[in-house]
Amino acid sequence: MPRSPQPAVAASSRWTGDDGIRYPSGDTHAWLPGSNQTVCGVPLSRARLARFPHVPWGEALWLADTGDRRVVLCRRCTAATRSERRGWQRIDPRP
Repeated sequence: MPRSPQPAVAASSRWTGDDGIRYPSGDTHAWLPGSNQTVCGVPLSRARLARFPHVPWGEALWLADTGDRRVVLCRRCTAATRSERRGWQRIDPRP
């Protein structure tokens, strides 16, 4: 079974670090490379979100916690990319 791709970042604005690398800022969403929408269903072009394929979603979580730039994470994207989520299971089915 093929592994699902790791989500990258799409954001409403950007800033360039001292090393010349673009980083996301503003409203930040998880985005699967190769698709035209975010994990939560927002279309990239209509929302005018910039793609950051070199920034993994885990780094955006870290930037939101420790960075001095304003990074606001989408709650729906954060919930959709959690790995500790259990699958749905029926406990006591009716006859």
